[in-house]
This record gives sequence, C-alpha cells and structure tokens, in this order.
Amino acid sequence: MSVDLGLSLDSPGDTIAARFLRQSGQSAEDIAGAMTRFIDGSQSSLHVAVYDCRLDGPTATILRSALDAARNRGVDVRLVYDESFKKPQSEAAFNEIGGDFAEPETHERVAELGLPGEQIRAVHGDGLMHQKFMIRDQTDIFAGSMNWTNDSMTRMENTLIALQSATLGDYFERDFGQLWKTGVTTNSGNFRTSPDNLTYGGKSASTDVDFSPGQGEYINDMVARRILRARRQIVFCSMLINSSKVLNALMTVLDQQKIDLWGVYDRTQMAGVLEQWRGQTQLAWKIEAIESLMRRAEMVGKQSVPYHPGRSHNFMHNKMLVIDDTVVVGSYNLSHAAQSNAENMVAIESPALAERAIEYVHELRNSFLADPTGASNRDGARRRREANH
Repeated sequence: MSVDLGLSLDSPGDTIAARFLRQSGQSAEDIAGAMTRFIDGSQSSLHVAVYDCRLDGPTATILRSALDAARNRGVDVRLVYDESFKKPQSEAAFNEIGGDFAEPETHERVAELGLPGEQIRAVHGDGLMHQKFMIRDQTDIFAGSMNWTNDSMTRMENTLIALQSATLGDYFERDFGQLWKTGVTTNSGNFRTSPDNLTYGGKSASTDVDFSPGQGEYINDMVARRILRARRQIVFCSMLINSSKVLNALMTVLDQQKIDLWGVYDRTQMAGVLEQWRGQTQLAWKIEAIESLMRRAEMVGKQSVPYHPGRSHNFMHNKMLVIDDTVVVGSYNLSHAAQSNAENMVAIESPALAERAIEYVHELRNSFLADPTGASNRDGARRRREANH
C-alpha cells in the first residue's frame, strides 16, 4: 500500500517521489496543498527545518491549519529556522555569500505559522541554517531546494523530493536533533551515512544523503569525484557553480571532450558573484574557468530579477546535478560557502528519475533561450501542471 508523501508517485509502491517547479507553472496553494498532505500523514512526530519563511495570508493559513491539526492529534511538532548573523541583506553581501537571501524578520514570519514558542527554535552560527526539509514519523522526508515562500513556490525553478526510508529518516532526524539541541549550525551533520535501497518508477534506486557543515568538504569531494567518473552525461540545473573542486573537475571533463555536458543556471546571480571576484588576483583562475565553462558547455542562464530587500524575486533556484543515471539534489548550492552552511545533498541512482530530470532541464533551457527572464514559462503552464499530477 502506497504512503502519501505529498508528491505524486511515478508507480504504486514507490518510496521516492519528485516534482519539478517552474516560474508561473504552479500556484502557491497547490504547493501548500502538497505540503499539507505530507503533514496530514504525521502520526507521532513532524520536525521541520526552514531557512526562509515568507508566506502570504492564504498560503500561511493552509499550512497553519495543517500544523494545528497535527498538534491537536498529539504529534510532536518542532521547527528550526535560520537566524544567522550572515544573512545577506544587500546586493553585494548576497553576491559575496553566494546563497539565498532571507528577510531579517524571519522569526515574525515563522510565528505566523501558529506554533507555540517552545516548539520553534532559532539557529545561528558561522554559516546559514539553509536547510529546507520536513521529517515525518522518523521515516518520511519532504525536501529539496524550495524555501517556504510564495516566490519560491511560484516564481522560482525548484525541485521537490519525498523519500520513505527509516535509514535516511534517521539521518535527517539526527541532523535536526543537533540543530534543535544546540541552536547553532557548527558541527551539525558531522556524521557519515550509508545509502538505502529505495524505489522509483517501480525499480531499485540506491539513495544516499550527506549534511554540511559537518560533511561539507566531503560533499564537494563527492560531487567532484562523480563528475570525473561520468561516462555519458553531466547536466547542470544549478543557481550557482563556483566550488573550486567542482570547477576543476568540470574543466577536466570538458578538456577530455568525451561526454555530453550542458545545463542552466541563474545568470544574474552568477554575474554578481563574478563581479565580486574581479580584481582579486587569487580568484582570476575561477573567473576564467567559469566563463570558459559557460561558453564551451553552452550553458543557458536565466536573467532573474536582481536582489533587493523587499522585492519579489524569481531566481533559477535549483541545486540539481544529473551525472549519468544519478540525480544529485537538495539545499546545497555548488559553492564554497555551502560547505559552512547547514545543508543537505541527496544522491539518487535512478535512470528513470535522471531521464525525467533531464527532460525538465531541457524545457528550462528552451524556455530561457526563448525568453531569458523566464516569463515564457507561463506558456503552457496548465499543460505542465497537469503533467505533474
């Protein structure tokens, strides 16, 4: 019997579900409904990690009602959120950190979800508490790149995944427990993990997860190793690409000219990062490497709205990479700064999911070629919404 993970299953009995979001391709109420279905399935515990929370009235009401109902039936509901001192609040700081911005009044916006004070905890540290996940009854996980904001649900490209696994659930619970107990990001995720054998499209899909900052360096090494071992294809769908190890691996693969390498990114945010680096001699090689990568791999960028506090944004917000038949996804940007943040990165070996993810990136690439602002995503939105269900 299938368990409702909030996202539609590709085949009955699957323990992995995925959904790919596009600008204007779905409503906030639709996404809040998926989250509510996940919350409604909780029986004993629901632990939530939120980086940014800016929901309008109707969306906040939907989620507040679901959380209230869970608490009323005796579910242990707890939530951690980011209160980092490094939260970027200017365009320059945003570009320098290379991570998502969040408004400073996150506490007040989290409070709109209606949880009692003893059930929420602010987290700070040397990096951002950049997690975006829910863990239900210690076995079911709802995660990906999407923040709890209306912009992230409706104006940004994001990937959502849902997993059912006692093994992986234990890892997410352990990471949440560290953040909840200490209230700081430092050393959270400092433990090794092992993959679990899940199911997608009715077929086996080995799935692993790692957390930073505890395993931040390992995550960068892991991605670089997977890139160097690629035999057929590497497809990027990443807001940023500026990790030194990942860049070196990509340039090696490009020089070998043996595999298909292409993708999409956020042109505005990447340009801002490069501008921050210009004039710094030690970073000249990275600027050259990124510009070479964008040109030689024919990467296509989304011209998103530049960051400004209080302005609605439409970033190409994915943090996804497809390497042969493995889909790597989560909250972890492919940037140096991500090593110091509280993040997660999930690697799923599934030819069927890889094919579906690549089809999504193809659609984004064609859309950005037609209109770099992403506005052309509005065309056919109804058809794409129907295809997601």
